[in-house]
Amino acid sequence: MNELKWWQKSIVYQIYPKSFQDTTGTGVGDIPGVTSHLDYLKSLGTGAIWLTPVYPSPMVDNGYDISDYCGIDPSYGTMEDMEELIAEAKKRDIRIVMDLVFNHSSDQHPWFLESKRDRTNPKADWYIWRDAKPDGSAPTNWRAIFGGSAWTWCEERQQYYLHTFAEAQPDLNWENPEVRQALFNAANFWLDKGVGGFRIDAIVYIKKPAFKDGPVDGADGLSGIHEMTANTPGILDFLHEFRRNVFDGHDIFTVGEANGVSPEELPQWVGKDGVFSMLFEFSHLELSYPEGEIWCKRFAWKLGQLKDALSASQAATAKEGWYPIFFENHDQNRAMHRYFPEGTDPKVAAKALATVLFTLRGTPFVYEGEEIGMTNTAFPKIEDYNDISTHGQYEYALKEGLSPEEALKAVQFQSRDNARTPMQWTRDTNAGFTTGKPWLPVHKDFMDCCVEAESEDGTSVLSYYRQMNRERTEGKASEILLQGSYEELLHEDEHVYAFKRVLGEHAAYTVVNFTNDTVTYDSSVLEDADILIGNYENAKKGTLRPAEAVVYVK
Repeated sequence: MNELKWWQKSIVYQIYPKSFQDTTGTGVGDIPGVTSHLDYLKSLGTGAIWLTPVYPSPMVDNGYDISDYCGIDPSYGTMEDMEELIAEAKKRDIRIVMDLVFNHSSDQHPWFLESKRDRTNPKADWYIWRDAKPDGSAPTNWRAIFGGSAWTWCEERQQYYLHTFAEAQPDLNWENPEVRQALFNAANFWLDKGVGGFRIDAIVYIKKPAFKDGPVDGADGLSGIHEMTANTPGILDFLHEFRRNVFDGHDIFTVGEANGVSPEELPQWVGKDGVFSMLFEFSHLELSYPEGEIWCKRFAWKLGQLKDALSASQAATAKEGWYPIFFENHDQNRAMHRYFPEGTDPKVAAKALATVLFTLRGTPFVYEGEEIGMTNTAFPKIEDYNDISTHGQYEYALKEGLSPEEALKAVQFQSRDNARTPMQWTRDTNAGFTTGKPWLPVHKDFMDCCVEAESEDGTSVLSYYRQMNRERTEGKASEILLQGSYEELLHEDEHVYAFKRVLGEHAAYTVVNFTNDTVTYDSSVLEDADILIGNYENAKKGTLRPAEAVVYVK
């Protein structure tokens, strides 16, 4: 067997610091709050903690608009707090992974404040500026990902600047070598602090194509910027330079956010000849949005599409690279609502997804609250939502002709705030998250769905996550689950996702019912196989109860 690296054997736990644990009563989570729960995270099998941005920021996009790449925002604590977190995590054999947001900065970053001053200053070319069209309109008809034009007029320079996301997030000009070096220096600053790796945000947008209009795809007369700019040829040249200047020579892992990279392209991005250790690609998350992520245009999908997406990613990283297995993050709603029919028992569904998460080939990424089965919330008014993208999607839905009620329903289902409600620790006020007023309301189900309650229940989602991790890392099938090959089974079955992991003469089989009905399936392949774990008692080969998941070994 090949010797696996440390980040291939453990889980990565993603923390949204603003919602994890508040130690000061401000209602906003902080870095000392993360440090206070390191023993809990270790109990899950965590080997790395991915922190979403904690840098100084105006917080237009909750920290993804950075005004200083080498500092800590006062709302989260101090650099000393960060250094203590890194040191205390290291004592528990946990690495801290920083989130690098290098496609864009805040419009309050000193670089941008200088760049916009005039057309001749030393940083004039650090962002992407273009003249208006002859009629004074924006240089192209691109729609920003958060809605509206991707171009904003700047009076000082008498030019437009490009922003893939919010207008407060101007895109950096990677064509300028000074920009690239400044970003590499920032990443190396954190390596010198002792971090164990990086997640790289929105990296597919750093290389820009020719600036020309795209096909109109909405009632606003604009063209989605993702389709026009993602994964532009030449991007890998930038990324290999990034690797040489930052990643190489360090015992770290890197994972790129690569919405727009197909499974077929993965070998160019990961592995020995690629750039990153792992790559988040989103084909299995975008099943409902074949026309791009426009929340009011959600389509039904079939299980075969999910199977195809997961199997393609497994195949693409089978020989080179490694797959980051994930169903949730800070930009998605809670996964059980996406993958299981309305009315499915949420605890059973959460365990079913955990079964897939821990038995596919790759490193499981667990998002905060996923391990206790946290569910979507539904705020009653659009004003209740904090997320900038939610408000942009709501306005877009209205322009598409939806009623305010229909637009609200669309964002209630998909809003990123679904994953950002505070972590539920105890049965106390505000679920033990804060003694103050939480920045987002705590989910009303926290009395039953919290770490305190679930730690006392051997049948809870939390207990199941811990069991699954033990089976993956030290159980009798651990070598199969860590190193075995992947092969999909029962491909034509539209109710059951089944696959096997094979190592030598031994195999582990995962079968999961993605419906809310009892179904039957061809179990001939399971002859002589024994049950390893499942989310119901008394599993029966050939039959699966609603959202039932079982792992067999032989």
